[in-house]
Amino acid sequence: MFRRLLRTVSVPAILLTLAAALAVPSAATAATPAPSTAVVDPSNPGPFAVAHTDVTVSAAGRSFAARVWYPGTTAGADATVAAGPHPGLAFGHGFFQDVSKYESLLTHYASWGVITVAPKSQGGLFPSHSGFADDLNASLTWLTAQNSTGGSRFAGAVDTARLGLSGHSMGGGAALLAAARNSAVKTVSTLAAAETDPSAVTASGLLSIPAQYVGGSADSIAGVAGNQQKMYDAKPSPTQLRVITGGFHCGFVDSSGIGCDSGSVTRAVQQRLTRGITTAYLLYTWGVDDSLYDQVWGSAARNLAGVVYSAKP
Repeated sequence: MFRRLLRTVSVPAILLTLAAALAVPSAATAATPAPSTAVVDPSNPGPFAVAHTDVTVSAAGRSFAARVWYPGTTAGADATVAAGPHPGLAFGHGFFQDVSKYESLLTHYASWGVITVAPKSQGGLFPSHSGFADDLNASLTWLTAQNSTGGSRFAGAVDTARLGLSGHSMGGGAALLAAARNSAVKTVSTLAAAETDPSAVTASGLLSIPAQYVGGSADSIAGVAGNQQKMYDAKPSPTQLRVITGGFHCGFVDSSGIGCDSGSVTRAVQQRLTRGITTAYLLYTWGVDDSLYDQVWGSAARNLAGVVYSAKP
């Protein structure tokens, strides 16, 4: 879908692409595919205009405010959703972080055709990790219901067979808790995921879907060794751990605040790496673009400069 939007191809190229698509399994595991006819750089913006809207999510006995970033026919607030269907993602913010801190990442996902619901709940000093996990799942339940609700902005726009979870720090841990509770979720990607109560490490061990753990080697708040490494070790395949050399905890947000750390890479470098790593992973494990295999499980992933790669494909 995305390659067709990005360029015009000749008839021979179409035939080659079709042959490759038939040869490549769409499953999330790392079966070796046929060669691709193009290289997509998912760290660059995708082909869609980016829109957003503020909503009240009411689903599964829960109600809270959220912002939704999505692919639009035009950019801006409350624009019409681009023709779909599009994968759906729920994203959990970090402790005491506003969802606006993740705008650069979530607008990037929208440019690649992903509808992301970011709950504004559990933002106080004493959040419930379990409650946040339920809020993330309620976001996906709400989005699924909107797909079949006449008159909804998202009616007919959601690919309900391609749902995922993501989050940063506390939100990353909550995403893992949520994934362990929701059989509709097909993939989960986390940024500096922090251990939670109940345990995100234990939840990781229960997951059969693909899970990605992205961390920073200089993270002094939710360090790799005490958090993402334990989650990765507990998780059965398929899973991967991507550690950005010199990356820091607050490098995953758009600006630092009180109590933030720092690293040896710039925020711009860390965020570009993060966009490329996570966008490729989500689009591949959802089965949206099989040409991204090499950037997720292959030599391009293993040899990406500035990122240490571990995987159980």
